Amino acid sequence: MDSVLGYAAQVRLTEATAFHEDSAGSGVVVDLSRPDELGGLRTAMAVDSLPGGVCMCSGDIQFEFLDARGLFLTAAFLHHGVTLRWDGWDGDAVLVDGRSLLRWLDLHGVPGPLRQFEEDELRYQRAKEEEKSWLAAMPPALSEFSEAMLRLSRTGGSVSPQLLAAARDRLRQSVPDPMNRALLLLAWCGAGSGLCSGFPSHEAVPGLLLGDVPMVEIIAGLQDPRADARHDAGAVRHLVGWKSRPEQKQDVDALPAPLRARLLQGARASGDPDKQARAERWLA
Repeated sequence: MDSVLGYAAQVRLTEATAFHEDSAGSGVVVDLSRPDELGGLRTAMAVDSLPGGVCMCSGDIQFEFLDARGLFLTAAFLHHGVTLRWDGWDGDAVLVDGRSLLRWLDLHGVPGPLRQFEEDELRYQRAKEEEKSWLAAMPPALSEFSEAMLRLSRTGGSVSPQLLAAARDRLRQSVPDPMNRALLLLAWCGAGSGLCSGFPSHEAVPGLLLGDVPMVEIIAGLQDPRADARHDAGAVRHLVGWKSRPEQKQDVDALPAPLRARLLQGARASGDPDKQARAERWLA
């Protein structure tokens, strides 16, 4: 592709999903007649490898290269700030520095891809931090199951009865005291994203294990002097979640009034509108 770009005098930048045959004249047109301008773009589009994979989407930005007469030379498509597609390659190419190309676009009037890339990067980092906190809160006895649990979120799978039974049995063997088990599960349930819906699949595990814990043991754990905000957060997430217990209404109604008020106060202070709304329905 680089040899073809040597003849480019202009590049038209358009959204890849909006491309069609009569799109001529739309988008942002950048003059590449100056050697430094063309050289900067060619450097930003440098390719590191051609692994042979193909992204299933149509891409984010189309680069339509034109010669000095305004005639079409070739087109390339940027995918997610990471890969570049060109019909002369067998598969999508991995860019040497995708952020460099995103910055080039930003400087030439197309800021959206860089902004989206940075937002996606922040979401990814936040998800990794939440995963780390979830793993740190996991009862040590269940650490051997951590990879199987995390795999649920990578594959979109649901928790199997076999995995749940194995985790339940191991926890009972390692932590025979019911109150201690309840405290461990409550703290674990409150870790990670803390969301009541739309959370990673692996975060369902502690809530499912808590669903088998008698309500009297959960209440006893929350009334224990060792209980703190972590346990309250786990209790709220569990008790106001979607069909989290076989007798959910009856179990929530069994909460002593002071404890119920404490959990409601914690939910209201969470800053999570969904959790707040659920808590108002279940705990107020």
